[in-house]
Amino acid sequence: MPAVGASVSQARALVRRELDRWGVPSLIDDCTLIVSELVTNAVRHGGSALALRLVGGGGWVYGEIYDPGDGVPRLREAGADATDGRGLLIVATLADDWGIAHSSRGGKTVWFVAGEGVPACGASMAPVAADSLTSVC
Repeated sequence: MPAVGASVSQARALVRRELDRWGVPSLIDDCTLIVSELVTNAVRHGGSALALRLVGGGGWVYGEIYDPGDGVPRLREAGADATDGRGLLIVATLADDWGIAHSSRGGKTVWFVAGEGVPACGASMAPVAADSLTSVC
């Protein structure tokens, strides 16, 4: 996806469509907000393009957003009057786990997991279990 503002709404639409199709409506709102925050960060700080991958199985969702930027996302405290700076706090609050993995070819992947029965994972869930569902944008 190009790193432009319109990609944020496209990513939200993908999450809503795929999680509904996968039969996990209870995770749609949280995962949509998580992806919205992470894609917004990638658009603002990550370079010219980004990639979104969602994997699901049963009652859980794993998502990752890759961007080629060198910057490292970090939690920070935003003042009461600040208009930004709360994105990763939202991600940390809504996700069951999340993290950052650096790529040997440059850039980074910010990943998250949410839901019940979440499999043990780290920076990547590849190869994905045969009974899981995957969407890439």
